[in-house]
Amino acid sequence: MRETVTRLEEFYASPLGLAARDMAARRLASLWPDLAGKNVMGFGYCWPYLQPYQLTANRVIMAMPDEQGALAHANARGVSACLVMEQALPFSDASFDNVLCVHAVEEAENLPSLLRELWRVTRPEGRIAIIAANRAGLWARSEQVPFGAGRPFSRTQLRRALTAAGFAPLVWSGALYMPPMARLAKPKLIHATERFGETVWPSFSGLVLVEALKRLYIDPSDTPSGFVQRPSFNARPIANRTADSYGINDERS
Repeated sequence: MRETVTRLEEFYASPLGLAARDMAARRLASLWPDLAGKNVMGFGYCWPYLQPYQLTANRVIMAMPDEQGALAHANARGVSACLVMEQALPFSDASFDNVLCVHAVEEAENLPSLLRELWRVTRPEGRIAIIAANRAGLWARSEQVPFGAGRPFSRTQLRRALTAAGFAPLVWSGALYMPPMARLAKPKLIHATERFGETVWPSFSGLVLVEALKRLYIDPSDTPSGFVQRPSFNARPIANRTADSYGINDERS
């Protein structure tokens, strides 16, 4: 079962949740400083991270898994959130320039199917960014925060999953080096811990962030299941063989 949207909303309203959002959003902003004119989708619970892009992006859609639940976030065009099935997204092929996944892959029922769906709705040369709990970090081991739910990932595991789905990982980053403790969620302490962690133990961040590119030269659904052998042109053509070559005696006179 996924974390409910109610619990996620409560978490991001808390000091610890605000700290998590700020540190992860800082990394996301370095990858996507401006999405002006872009069509953007957030899969999972992405509102805290995509809200800054609402004014400049062409459209921002919040696609929330049915087991998680949805909140009716609104923008200038009306309600921007919808409840979706992760293996059958209600969007046309190549609909989005940028796709963000937060609180998404860790609790996916079928991760390969989900990534193939995300590949389908991403435009050629489009970008996908995933923020997930780091397998080696402290946040994945805490039941007090939503990042402790589901399956955490290492960079190697995310790279393999994205590559198998037809994405090419480009940029890696980490965030949340402080322990998931509310009393440590103070701005000066958080920023000092982030700088220290990025320098001393970059592999032990609480979250791992990856940006990947949709590759144009491979369709993950058409991956060949076997190897094609090289044809041989040295054999004698069947059309030129005589009856004797098959051990057959021709008794016609």
